[in-house]
Amino acid sequence: MNSRTYQIAVLPGDGTGPEVVAEGLKVLQALAGSEKLSFSFIPYDLGGDRYLKTGEILPDSVLRELRQADAIYLGAIGHPEVKPGILEQGLLLKLRFELDQYINLRPVILYPGVETPLKNKGPEDIDFVVIRENTEGLYAGTGGFLRKGTPDEVAVQESVNTRMGVERCVRYAFEGCRKRNRKKKLTLCGKTNVLTYAFDLWERVFKEVATEYPDVTTDYAHVDAVCMWMVKNPEWFDVIVTDNMFGDIITDLGAMIQGGLGIAAGGNINPRGVSMFEPIGGSAPKYKGRNVINPLAAIAAAQMMLEQLGLEKPAQKIEQAIRRVVLEKVKDLTAGKMGYTTQEVGDLVVEYL
Repeated sequence: MNSRTYQIAVLPGDGTGPEVVAEGLKVLQALAGSEKLSFSFIPYDLGGDRYLKTGEILPDSVLRELRQADAIYLGAIGHPEVKPGILEQGLLLKLRFELDQYINLRPVILYPGVETPLKNKGPEDIDFVVIRENTEGLYAGTGGFLRKGTPDEVAVQESVNTRMGVERCVRYAFEGCRKRNRKKKLTLCGKTNVLTYAFDLWERVFKEVATEYPDVTTDYAHVDAVCMWMVKNPEWFDVIVTDNMFGDIITDLGAMIQGGLGIAAGGNINPRGVSMFEPIGGSAPKYKGRNVINPLAAIAAAQMMLEQLGLEKPAQKIEQAIRRVVLEKVKDLTAGKMGYTTQEVGDLVVEYL
Protein backbone atom coordinates (compact mmCIF):
# COMPACT_ATOMS: atom_id res chain seq x y z
CA MET A 1 0.00 0.00 0.00
CA ASN A 2 1.16 3.52 -0.83
CA SER A 3 0.87 5.33 2.52
CA ARG A 4 1.21 8.79 1.00
CA THR A 5 -1.82 11.05 0.52
CA TYR A 6 -1.59 12.95 -2.77
CA GLN A 7 -2.75 16.56 -2.54
CA ILE A 8 -4.65 17.36 -5.75
CA ALA A 9 -5.80 20.94 -6.38
CA VAL A 10 -9.06 20.79 -8.36
CA LEU A 11 -10.04 23.68 -10.64
CA PRO A 12 -13.39 22.67 -12.22
CA GLY A 13 -13.54 26.02 -14.05
CA ASP A 14 -16.25 27.20 -16.41
CA GLY A 15 -19.04 25.80 -18.57
CA THR A 16 -18.99 22.01 -18.71
CA GLY A 17 -15.68 21.89 -16.80
CA PRO A 18 -17.29 20.95 -13.46
CA GLU A 19 -19.28 18.14 -15.13
CA VAL A 20 -16.26 16.44 -16.71
CA VAL A 21 -14.06 16.98 -13.65
CA ALA A 22 -16.71 15.29 -11.49
CA GLU A 23 -16.39 12.16 -13.64
CA GLY A 24 -12.60 12.26 -13.46
CA LEU A 25 -12.76 12.50 -9.67
CA LYS A 26 -15.27 9.63 -9.62
CA VAL A 27 -12.77 7.45 -11.48
CA LEU A 28 -9.87 8.49 -9.23
CA GLN A 29 -11.91 7.75 -6.10
CA ALA A 30 -12.87 4.31 -7.42
CA LEU A 31 -9.26 3.62 -8.26
CA ALA A 32 -8.11 4.79 -4.82
CA GLY A 33 -10.32 2.13 -3.24
CA SER A 34 -9.10 -0.74 -5.42
CA GLU A 35 -5.43 0.31 -5.53
CA LYS A 36 -5.23 1.42 -1.87
CA LEU A 37 -4.27 4.95 -2.85
CA SER A 38 -5.11 8.09 -0.90
CA PHE A 39 -6.06 11.39 -2.53
CA SER A 40 -7.03 14.69 -0.96
CA PHE A 41 -8.97 16.81 -3.47
CA ILE A 42 -8.87 20.55 -2.71
CA PRO A 43 -11.40 22.55 -4.78
CA TYR A 44 -10.80 26.11 -6.06
CA ASP A 45 -13.52 28.25 -7.66
CA LEU A 46 -11.19 29.98 -10.15
CA GLY A 47 -12.76 30.97 -13.46
CA GLY A 48 -15.34 33.18 -15.07
CA ASP A 49 -17.98 33.15 -12.33
CA ARG A 50 -15.50 34.21 -9.64
CA TYR A 51 -14.10 36.92 -11.90
CA LEU A 52 -17.57 38.35 -12.63
CA LYS A 53 -18.49 38.36 -8.92
CA THR A 54 -15.25 39.61 -7.37
CA GLY A 55 -12.94 40.82 -10.16
CA GLU A 56 -10.35 38.26 -8.99
CA ILE A 57 -8.67 35.91 -11.44
CA LEU A 58 -5.76 34.30 -9.57
CA PRO A 59 -5.15 35.78 -6.11
CA ASP A 60 -1.59 35.52 -4.77
CA SER A 61 -2.83 33.58 -1.73
CA VAL A 62 -4.34 30.91 -4.00
CA LEU A 63 -1.19 30.75 -6.12
CA ARG A 64 0.85 30.12 -2.94
CA GLU A 65 -1.45 27.22 -2.07
CA LEU A 66 -1.27 25.75 -5.58
CA ARG A 67 2.54 25.70 -5.31
CA GLN A 68 2.16 23.22 -2.43
CA ALA A 69 -0.05 20.75 -4.32
CA ASP A 70 1.23 17.50 -5.80
CA ALA A 71 -0.70 18.24 -9.01
CA ILE A 72 -3.48 20.44 -10.42
CA TYR A 73 -6.55 18.98 -12.13
CA LEU A 74 -8.27 21.52 -14.40
CA GLY A 75 -11.69 21.33 -16.07
CA ALA A 76 -11.93 24.21 -18.53
CA ILE A 77 -11.54 27.99 -18.62
CA GLY A 78 -13.70 30.26 -20.78
CA HIS A 79 -16.87 32.19 -19.97
CA PRO A 80 -19.23 33.74 -22.55
CA GLU A 81 -19.62 36.91 -20.45
CA VAL A 82 -15.87 37.48 -20.05
CA LYS A 83 -13.91 39.07 -22.89
CA PRO A 84 -11.58 36.52 -24.56
CA GLY A 85 -8.00 36.73 -23.31
CA ILE A 86 -8.72 37.89 -19.76
CA LEU A 87 -9.06 34.46 -18.17
CA GLU A 88 -6.67 32.79 -20.58
CA GLN A 89 -3.85 35.22 -19.80
CA GLY A 90 -4.72 35.92 -16.17
CA LEU A 91 -5.25 32.30 -15.17
CA LEU A 92 -4.01 29.69 -17.66
CA LEU A 93 -0.88 31.47 -18.88
CA LYS A 94 -0.12 32.90 -15.45
CA LEU A 95 -0.27 29.40 -13.90
CA ARG A 96 2.02 28.01 -16.60
CA PHE A 97 4.53 30.83 -16.17
CA GLU A 98 4.42 31.16 -12.36
CA LEU A 99 4.67 27.38 -11.81
CA ASP A 100 7.26 27.10 -14.62
CA GLN A 101 5.26 24.42 -16.44
CA TYR A 102 7.62 24.60 -19.38
CA ILE A 103 6.43 21.47 -21.17
CA ASN A 104 3.04 20.97 -22.79
CA LEU A 105 2.63 17.24 -23.29
CA ARG A 106 0.06 16.02 -25.82
CA PRO A 107 -0.29 12.33 -26.65
CA VAL A 108 -2.07 11.82 -29.99
CA ILE A 109 -3.42 8.27 -29.85
CA LEU A 110 -6.25 6.80 -31.90
CA TYR A 111 -7.90 4.09 -29.80
CA PRO A 112 -9.45 1.04 -31.48
CA GLY A 113 -13.15 1.69 -32.03
CA VAL A 114 -12.73 5.46 -32.38
CA GLU A 115 -13.36 7.01 -35.80
CA THR A 116 -10.77 9.22 -37.43
CA PRO A 117 -11.59 11.57 -40.32
CA LEU A 118 -8.47 10.27 -42.11
CA LYS A 119 -9.25 7.81 -44.88
CA ASN A 120 -7.60 4.36 -44.59
CA LYS A 121 -5.84 5.19 -41.31
CA GLY A 122 -6.21 3.27 -38.06
CA PRO A 123 -4.80 2.96 -34.52
CA GLU A 124 -1.55 1.51 -35.84
CA ASP A 125 -0.98 4.74 -37.83
CA ILE A 126 -1.91 7.41 -35.28
CA ASP A 127 0.19 7.04 -32.13
CA PHE A 128 2.61 9.88 -31.44
CA VAL A 129 3.39 12.58 -28.89
CA VAL A 130 3.76 16.35 -29.31
CA ILE A 131 6.07 18.12 -26.86
CA ARG A 132 5.49 21.85 -26.97
CA GLU A 133 7.57 24.51 -25.25
CA ASN A 134 5.07 26.11 -22.88
CA THR A 135 6.44 29.30 -21.32
CA GLU A 136 8.22 31.27 -24.06
CA GLY A 137 7.75 32.14 -27.74
CA LEU A 138 4.94 34.41 -28.86
CA TYR A 139 3.02 33.64 -25.65
CA ALA A 140 5.58 35.39 -23.43
CA GLY A 141 3.54 38.59 -23.89
CA THR A 142 6.42 40.76 -25.11
CA GLY A 143 5.38 43.61 -27.38
CA GLY A 144 2.95 46.49 -27.43
CA PHE A 145 1.12 49.17 -29.39
CA LEU A 146 2.24 52.41 -30.97
CA ARG A 147 -0.36 55.09 -31.84
CA LYS A 148 -3.15 52.69 -30.80
CA GLY A 149 -6.57 53.53 -32.19
CA THR A 150 -5.26 55.74 -34.98
CA PRO A 151 -4.96 54.98 -38.72
CA ASP A 152 -1.17 54.70 -38.16
CA GLU A 153 -1.44 52.10 -35.41
CA VAL A 154 1.42 49.60 -34.98
CA ALA A 155 1.10 46.32 -33.04
CA VAL A 156 4.23 44.32 -32.20
CA GLN A 157 4.28 40.83 -30.68
CA GLU A 158 7.71 39.29 -30.21
CA SER A 159 8.71 35.64 -29.94
CA VAL A 160 11.03 35.13 -26.98
CA ASN A 161 13.34 32.09 -27.20
CA THR A 162 16.08 31.62 -24.61
CA ARG A 163 18.87 29.08 -24.86
CA MET A 164 17.85 27.71 -21.44
CA GLY A 165 14.17 27.46 -22.38
CA VAL A 166 14.81 25.78 -25.71
CA GLU A 167 17.40 23.35 -24.37
CA ARG A 168 15.34 22.08 -21.45
CA CYS A 169 12.38 21.48 -23.77
CA VAL A 170 14.51 19.70 -26.37
CA ARG A 171 16.22 17.59 -23.69
CA TYR A 172 12.83 16.59 -22.23
CA ALA A 173 11.77 15.53 -25.73
CA PHE A 174 14.84 13.33 -26.23
CA GLU A 175 14.34 11.73 -22.82
CA GLY A 176 10.64 11.16 -23.56
CA CYS A 177 11.43 9.65 -26.94
CA ARG A 178 13.93 7.26 -25.35
CA LYS A 179 11.53 6.28 -22.55
CA ARG A 180 8.63 5.80 -24.97
CA ASN A 181 10.89 3.32 -26.80
CA ARG A 182 8.81 2.90 -29.94
CA LYS A 183 10.31 4.21 -33.18
CA LYS A 184 12.77 6.31 -31.14
CA LYS A 185 12.45 9.08 -33.69
CA LEU A 186 12.30 12.75 -32.72
CA THR A 187 11.11 15.39 -35.21
CA LEU A 188 11.88 19.08 -34.73
CA CYS A 189 8.96 21.13 -36.10
CA GLY A 190 9.82 24.73 -36.99
CA LYS A 191 10.13 27.30 -39.75
CA THR A 192 13.85 27.76 -40.34
CA ASN A 193 13.35 29.31 -43.79
CA VAL A 194 11.40 32.32 -42.44
CA LEU A 195 11.89 32.54 -38.66
CA THR A 196 15.63 32.58 -39.16
CA TYR A 197 16.62 33.79 -35.68
CA ALA A 198 14.32 31.79 -33.40
CA PHE A 199 14.62 28.51 -35.26
CA ASP A 200 18.32 28.91 -35.90
CA LEU A 201 18.61 28.68 -32.11
CA TRP A 202 16.18 25.75 -31.95
CA GLU A 203 18.00 23.86 -34.71
CA ARG A 204 21.48 24.40 -33.23
CA VAL A 205 20.37 23.27 -29.76
CA PHE A 206 18.52 20.29 -31.25
CA LYS A 207 21.63 19.10 -33.11
CA GLU A 208 23.89 19.62 -30.10
CA VAL A 209 21.65 17.71 -27.68
CA ALA A 210 21.16 14.95 -30.29
CA THR A 211 24.83 13.97 -29.93
CA GLU A 212 24.03 12.79 -26.38
CA TYR A 213 21.27 10.47 -27.65
CA PRO A 214 22.82 8.31 -30.39
CA ASP A 215 19.98 5.79 -30.00
CA VAL A 216 17.38 8.39 -31.10
CA THR A 217 16.88 9.11 -34.81
CA THR A 218 16.26 12.80 -35.57
CA ASP A 219 14.71 14.76 -38.41
CA TYR A 220 13.31 18.21 -39.14
CA ALA A 221 10.15 19.45 -40.85
CA HIS A 222 8.64 22.90 -41.39
CA VAL A 223 5.39 23.36 -39.48
CA ASP A 224 3.30 23.50 -42.67
CA ALA A 225 4.82 20.20 -43.80
CA VAL A 226 4.11 18.68 -40.37
CA CYS A 227 0.42 19.62 -40.76
CA MET A 228 0.40 18.06 -44.21
CA TRP A 229 2.05 14.82 -43.09
CA MET A 230 -0.11 14.54 -39.96
CA VAL A 231 -3.05 14.24 -42.36
CA LYS A 232 -1.40 12.21 -45.13
CA ASN A 233 1.06 9.99 -43.26
CA PRO A 234 0.65 10.31 -39.47
CA GLU A 235 2.48 6.99 -39.06
CA TRP A 236 5.74 8.81 -39.83
CA PHE A 237 5.73 10.50 -36.42
CA ASP A 238 6.85 9.20 -33.04
CA VAL A 239 7.68 12.32 -30.99
CA ILE A 240 7.49 15.92 -32.26
CA VAL A 241 9.12 18.83 -30.41
CA THR A 242 8.25 22.42 -31.26
CA ASP A 243 7.78 25.95 -29.96
CA ASN A 244 4.77 27.38 -28.15
CA MET A 245 2.77 28.78 -31.09
CA PHE A 246 3.31 25.92 -33.53
CA GLY A 247 2.63 23.42 -30.76
CA ASP A 248 -0.68 25.09 -29.97
CA ILE A 249 -1.76 24.74 -33.60
CA ILE A 250 -0.60 21.22 -34.44
CA THR A 251 -2.00 19.70 -31.24
CA ASP A 252 -5.53 20.75 -32.24
CA LEU A 253 -4.99 19.03 -35.57
CA GLY A 254 -3.75 16.05 -33.58
CA ALA A 255 -6.94 16.05 -31.51
CA MET A 256 -9.06 15.90 -34.64
CA ILE A 257 -7.22 12.95 -36.18
CA GLN A 258 -7.39 11.01 -32.89
CA GLY A 259 -11.17 11.30 -32.80
CA GLY A 260 -11.95 14.81 -31.57
CA LEU A 261 -11.69 17.00 -28.49
CA GLY A 262 -13.81 14.54 -26.50
CA ILE A 263 -10.86 12.15 -26.17
CA ALA A 264 -7.85 14.53 -26.18
CA ALA A 265 -6.02 15.30 -22.93
CA GLY A 266 -2.90 17.26 -22.14
CA GLY A 267 -0.46 18.10 -19.39
CA ASN A 268 1.38 21.29 -18.48
CA ILE A 269 4.51 19.82 -16.95
CA ASN A 270 7.14 21.04 -14.55
CA PRO A 271 9.26 17.88 -14.19
CA ARG A 272 10.50 18.97 -10.75
CA GLY A 273 7.49 20.98 -9.58
CA VAL A 274 3.70 21.20 -9.80
CA SER A 275 2.13 20.04 -13.07
CA MET A 276 -1.41 20.71 -14.34
CA PHE A 277 -3.61 18.36 -16.37
CA GLU A 278 -6.69 19.15 -18.44
CA PRO A 279 -8.95 18.04 -21.28
CA ILE A 280 -8.04 19.87 -24.50
CA GLY A 281 -11.60 20.91 -25.35
CA GLY A 282 -12.88 24.25 -24.11
CA SER A 283 -15.65 25.03 -21.64
CA ALA A 284 -18.42 24.37 -24.23
CA PRO A 285 -20.97 26.63 -22.45
CA LYS A 286 -23.81 25.65 -24.82
CA TYR A 287 -23.74 22.14 -23.30
CA LYS A 288 -23.50 23.30 -19.68
CA GLY A 289 -25.82 21.47 -17.31
CA ARG A 290 -27.24 19.15 -19.98
CA ASN A 291 -25.29 16.04 -18.90
CA VAL A 292 -24.31 15.30 -22.53
CA ILE A 293 -20.65 16.37 -22.68
CA ASN A 294 -18.01 13.68 -23.19
CA PRO A 295 -15.89 13.26 -20.02
CA LEU A 296 -13.31 10.86 -21.50
CA ALA A 297 -10.74 13.60 -22.19
CA ALA A 298 -10.95 14.75 -18.56
CA ILE A 299 -10.62 11.14 -17.40
CA ALA A 300 -7.59 10.72 -19.70
CA ALA A 301 -6.13 13.89 -18.12
CA ALA A 302 -6.49 12.23 -14.71
CA GLN A 303 -4.63 9.22 -16.15
CA MET A 304 -1.78 11.51 -17.30
CA MET A 305 -1.70 13.07 -13.84
CA LEU A 306 -1.16 9.68 -12.23
CA GLU A 307 1.65 8.91 -14.68
CA GLN A 308 3.40 12.16 -13.76
CA LEU A 309 3.03 11.30 -10.05
CA GLY A 310 4.80 7.99 -10.71
CA LEU A 311 1.62 5.92 -10.32
CA GLU A 312 2.04 4.10 -13.62
CA LYS A 313 0.11 0.91 -12.81
CA PRO A 314 -3.07 2.76 -11.71
CA ALA A 315 -2.69 5.07 -14.75
CA GLN A 316 -2.56 2.03 -17.05
CA LYS A 317 -5.78 0.75 -15.47
CA ILE A 318 -7.56 4.00 -16.40
CA GLU A 319 -6.26 3.87 -19.97
CA GLN A 320 -7.35 0.23 -20.37
CA ALA A 321 -10.81 1.16 -19.08
CA ILE A 322 -11.07 4.08 -21.54
CA ARG A 323 -10.01 1.76 -24.37
CA ARG A 324 -12.77 -0.71 -23.45
CA VAL A 325 -15.41 2.03 -23.22
CA VAL A 326 -14.69 3.36 -26.73
CA LEU A 327 -14.30 -0.13 -28.22
CA GLU A 328 -17.41 -1.69 -26.68
CA LYS A 329 -19.83 1.10 -25.74
CA VAL A 330 -19.38 4.71 -26.84
CA LYS A 331 -19.23 4.75 -30.64
CA ASP A 332 -19.69 8.50 -31.17
CA LEU A 333 -17.60 10.81 -28.99
CA THR A 334 -19.58 13.94 -29.94
CA ALA A 335 -21.46 15.75 -27.16
CA GLY A 336 -25.12 14.74 -27.23
CA LYS A 337 -24.52 11.83 -29.63
CA MET A 338 -22.74 9.37 -27.34
CA GLY A 339 -25.82 7.33 -26.52
CA TYR A 340 -24.92 7.81 -22.85
CA THR A 341 -25.00 10.75 -20.44
CA THR A 342 -21.84 12.32 -19.08
CA GLN A 343 -22.33 10.52 -15.78
CA GLU A 344 -23.06 7.18 -17.47
CA VAL A 345 -19.76 7.35 -19.39
CA GLY A 346 -17.97 7.96 -16.10
CA ASP A 347 -19.78 4.97 -14.61
CA LEU A 348 -18.67 2.80 -17.55
CA VAL A 349 -15.03 3.70 -16.93
CA VAL A 350 -15.41 2.87 -13.24
CA GLU A 351 -17.07 -0.44 -14.14
CA TYR A 352 -14.18 -1.38 -16.44
CA LEU A 353 -11.50 -0.55 -13.86
